[in-house]
Amino acid sequence: MTSLPRQSSLGYQVNHLARLLANGLRVNIADTGVTPGQFAQLLALYEEDGLTQQELCDRVRIDQSTMAHTLHRMQRDGLIVRATDPEDRRRSRYTLTERARRIQDALTQGARAANARALHGIDQEEIDAFMRTLDRMIANLETGQP
Repeated sequence: MTSLPRQSSLGYQVNHLARLLANGLRVNIADTGVTPGQFAQLLALYEEDGLTQQELCDRVRIDQSTMAHTLHRMQRDGLIVRATDPEDRRRSRYTLTERARRIQDALTQGARAANARALHGIDQEEIDAFMRTLDRMIANLETGQP
């Protein structure tokens, strides 16, 4: 059986990078009371407030059960409010609270600082190429390309 060194494994390296970025974000936003697991949902709601659970799942790309649990915690923590959709009473819409709006700048600054630390010493051309490559890899995996 042939070994796969961690340093040459795309999955391992990307996962390790994600864990380091999440830890940096966690440290940078700790004083807001928001966890990295809630951060993506907040970003989506900052972009467009009043989304449904399914819309959040589609944008953040996590499953329904994980999203339901996270939204419950976010309600408990005073970050969002759940209200029945007036156009379809079977579904709910989630809107940001004043608390969530007050901490938006702190969250954004914390994320930018974590990203800046990871990107230190890398020129913009390399960053742009890396982001294009990541976008293509994500598209390949989402569409099931070989």
